[in-house]
Amino acid sequence: MYKTLKSSEKWIIKGIPGLFLIGTFMHFLYDLIGENIIVGLIAPVNESVWEHSKMVLLPVICWWSFYYIIKSKEYNIDKNKWFTSALIALLTALTTIPLLYYFYTEAFGVEILVVDISILFLAVLFGQLLALHFYKYSKGINLHILVYIFILIILVFMVFTVYPPHIPLFSVLLLYLFIC
Repeated sequence: MYKTLKSSEKWIIKGIPGLFLIGTFMHFLYDLIGENIIVGLIAPVNESVWEHSKMVLLPVICWWSFYYIIKSKEYNIDKNKWFTSALIALLTALTTIPLLYYFYTEAFGVEILVVDISILFLAVLFGQLLALHFYKYSKGINLHILVYIFILIILVFMVFTVYPPHIPLFSVLLLYLFIC
């Protein structure tokens, strides 16, 4: 099956391990840079589920944008389909992370590092595979609308990093466990 995919479709599949590795690096970026506030706007600054969602935010956008910039003319990539698929990959991954995390922690009452790491992989996997499907079979949304949506999502993450709402999604559950 992999051999029958077009180059752009292979790039989407290659995004699964690529985005997983980049996302893993993103987890440590804030501390590696010395807790720089600018880096904190795009990389996780604490162990909350919301902040961990940043591990897919910019990596997914950059992964898809990079390929489009480099290969769009060579492979005649439809920008509306391509970036609609990128949005699907992003929204799927952003939704999968909290859903799987809260499912397993609430259902089983445990938090296990290997499961947390697996959640990142599954989020990227589900996002890329659903995006591949959309790329192959959808018409896409107008690029101008998509750009506004991407900017809005990034801004929401930045604002909620600085001003997190007081709900569980934004709290660091491990801190609560140690306090109680």
